[in-house]
Amino acid sequence: MGMKLQAVDSSMMVAVGYDEENREMRVIFITGDTYRYLNVPKSTYLELMKSDSKGAYMKTHVIDVYPARRVRRS
Repeated sequence: MGMKLQAVDSSMMVAVGYDEENREMRVIFITGDTYRYLNVPKSTYLELMKSDSKGAYMKTHVIDVYPARRVRRS
């Protein structure tokens, strides 16, 4: 699994990664919880990364919009 996570400047999230092939976005939150968001278009990921408020973008366009799976901590 070669998804590259990119650190983000956000009070809500630490890092975000995107897998174009599987249309999956992975988000590590400040709490340490990691979630996979499924069927996310690349445009949504790119807009999130460009957004001035990534937390607000997540709440509006990602959370409760795309199916999410919590990733267990290893």
